[in-house]
Amino acid sequence: MGCYRVVQAVAIVLFVLLLPNTHAWGEEGHAIVCKIAQARLSSPAAAAVKKLLPKSANNDLASKCSWADSLRVVFPWSSALHFADTPDNACNYKDSRDCVDLKTGIKGRCVVSAITNYTNQLLEYGTKTKYNLTQSLLFISHFMGDVHQPLHCGFASDRGGNDINVHWYRRKQNLHHVWDTNIIETEIERFYDDIDDFVGAIQKNITKAWADEVEEWENCRNDDVSCPAIYASESAEDACAWAYEGAPEGSVLDDEYFFSRFPIVNLRLAQGGVRLAATLNRIFDTVSVMSM
Repeated sequence: MGCYRVVQAVAIVLFVLLLPNTHAWGEEGHAIVCKIAQARLSSPAAAAVKKLLPKSANNDLASKCSWADSLRVVFPWSSALHFADTPDNACNYKDSRDCVDLKTGIKGRCVVSAITNYTNQLLEYGTKTKYNLTQSLLFISHFMGDVHQPLHCGFASDRGGNDINVHWYRRKQNLHHVWDTNIIETEIERFYDDIDDFVGAIQKNITKAWADEVEEWENCRNDDVSCPAIYASESAEDACAWAYEGAPEGSVLDDEYFFSRFPIVNLRLAQGGVRLAATLNRIFDTVSVMSM
């Protein structure tokens, strides 16, 4: 019976991998992070990503960047891996305090530990590993986006803004959804032809407006391959300073909120893409050197 359940679970995951991209940052935000990242991959990393992606992706990482969201229904335990919520007004992330599944109380289950886990799995690329490295790639690509969304490191008491009901202009939403989806959608609708036009604008800022900051974004302290705890703390700070500020229960969020917040969203999308690429480059460049 136990073997049957394992086989059944593997079959479900493989089936979900073959599905077209699911609507679930939202789908567009994750796609933006992955588009930015794939364009910045080193040759060894680009080759590894191409090899690991399922054929249905056509070597387009962005097309599978929301895959991890589809598993939250199949495997409810995985939901905790998308977040690292903090105490109210803490405005920072502490591993011993905040990396916990809030539903079960299981420690060590959060987006920070997930990124570290899948980084370590991908470091076994090119060896006879027990891990499904396609899944590892898709998980880390998704979670690197999540950890840069401020309300994925928001307050535990309101589930990262999910329990705060607001109006996005005239539409009723929760605050988390505003940051996942509405700000990005509104920006694309108002200022860009499509998502690729938006990605192009962010990439231009990466090479010009933010050019002096990119090296610092890419570098990890203590020679870590990935340093998600740093990114989580940044998001917790932004949640306090930008997401929650001026957005209490029942508030109407309109142009004043939108025009002051979308630059923060754009910065976090850019950082997420740059850092995902830097992490994958460190992983696969290291593997490439070791195989020589």
